[in-house]
Amino acid sequence: MTMQSKNYQLYVFDWDGTVMDTTGLIARGMQQACVTLGYPQPDLDACRETIGLPFAESFARVAPGFRYEQLDEFLTAYRNWYLQREAQVDVMAGLEDLFDRMTKNGLRLAVATGKSRAGLIRVFERTGLEKYFEATVTADESFPKPNPAMLEKLSDETGVDVREMVMIGDSIHDLQLAQNARCDAVAVTWGAARLPELQSYPAVAYVSDVKELIRALSLSYLYEESQSA
Repeated sequence: MTMQSKNYQLYVFDWDGTVMDTTGLIARGMQQACVTLGYPQPDLDACRETIGLPFAESFARVAPGFRYEQLDEFLTAYRNWYLQREAQVDVMAGLEDLFDRMTKNGLRLAVATGKSRAGLIRVFERTGLEKYFEATVTADESFPKPNPAMLEKLSDETGVDVREMVMIGDSIHDLQLAQNARCDAVAVTWGAARLPELQSYPAVAYVSDVKELIRALSLSYLYEESQSA
């Protein structure tokens, strides 16, 4: 983990694999969708590596011979399996407390996710986390990662220059997004991509838990009062 002390104007979080521990569930859902439609079961790590991309691209990578006109069938099979198990998924330990402390101290948060708007609304309703984010952008509202359009859209909505943002995510697509948008990134290693893969792309820090994330973003001061009480 490296350290930095820049004061960002907007903290942009990826969702799946970063805020919520959905990586394994998504990958297994992709496997199930492929098997349901008669394709060989793809390798679990291969599925993990596609998380954050549009589903059409993800399925094309793991299902040889995939045709775009099959996308609706894939999505139906995937969602039928995933939605039955989504309630099992939790917010990463320590993140909700961090969001609460950040917003109470005037820091601004946003989401840039490969989820659909319907999917994000569903998980917001279940977790109650929506109140912490002043702006969100989903895959069906923008060009997908790693196109910089997601961060540019957040810039338009919040008035924050992209260069004053930090992108926090678990996949190479998040890091590529930040690189293409010319903003800083922090890579978390608890999600889709392994550390060596993430280190192939620039980031101000590579963190393995929320405590390291807090230190990397120079947010330890948010906890000083509670520690001294």
